[in-house]
Amino acid sequence: MPKGKGTDIEMMPISLERKTIWHLQKMKDEGKLISMVGTAYLDPIYVMMCEKAGIDLVRYTCPAENSQQRAQLMPMWTRMIRKSAPNICLNAVMQTQQYADKYTAVKEAAVLLGDGADSVMPMGVPADTVEYMSNHYIPVFGHVGCLSGWQTGQFGGYRRQGKTAEEAMQVFRMAYEYQESGMVGMTTEMTSRELTNLIAKKLRIPVIQVAAGGVADGSEMVIFDLLGFVPKAAQAKHGKYYTGTFDDCMNAFMSFDHEVKGQIYPAEEHGWGMDTAEFEKFQNELDKKYPNIKKS
Repeated sequence: MPKGKGTDIEMMPISLERKTIWHLQKMKDEGKLISMVGTAYLDPIYVMMCEKAGIDLVRYTCPAENSQQRAQLMPMWTRMIRKSAPNICLNAVMQTQQYADKYTAVKEAAVLLGDGADSVMPMGVPADTVEYMSNHYIPVFGHVGCLSGWQTGQFGGYRRQGKTAEEAMQVFRMAYEYQESGMVGMTTEMTSRELTNLIAKKLRIPVIQVAAGGVADGSEMVIFDLLGFVPKAAQAKHGKYYTGTFDDCMNAFMSFDHEVKGQIYPAEEHGWGMDTAEFEKFQNELDKKYPNIKKS
């Protein structure tokens, strides 16, 4: 490990098995579809599972009380995820204040990349900031269509984008300008399948659909929809249950609670016992040394 003046400098390990933005671009060029999961605060264990399952790309952020804390905790969270999943491609969601200006954007993104992210996602970022970041070798894997969180306000909430020709052209123009500014890939959310597929077809960089319906260059699903963490009645149209994790977990917790209180668990096979002679010896010694302790 290289050393600085009195301080060890820790560097992220470089591995030929590490999947990067370069690999995603290669997949698009070869016509291979990209799988992406939004792990939504449930990393790092689910990111590890995604890597082992063969998922190509994960979009993540970290749990916190507010956006300021989230920005502060993201480097630590990134290191934790990277330790669990050393080879998957990681796309770190940036908080808006982290790209308030182009200089701050490069500084904040560089920290995330240094701690293990492969790209960053600033939503609603100006194209000139993307260009500045790109000129400083920051891989920006961005987002078009319906933005997330409070940024949906200017669109009237979380709703479909590009329903008219004029709206579709606005989304496409943003996507194209991002590409020309140096963006290395993007997700497009809540856009029509026609618009989604055209963006992917016309752009050189990977375009992954989210709640859009088109094939594009691949698809993303948020873990809540994919693993069944929400009731089916509340499931979004684009969501698909691949397993009922929430129901399975609830049943497991209730069964455990029932068995503990019903003296079913633990059973004899869940533990082990001392040799009878050794136990008797121990008990006799215990009675001699602690005669005042009440016997069971």
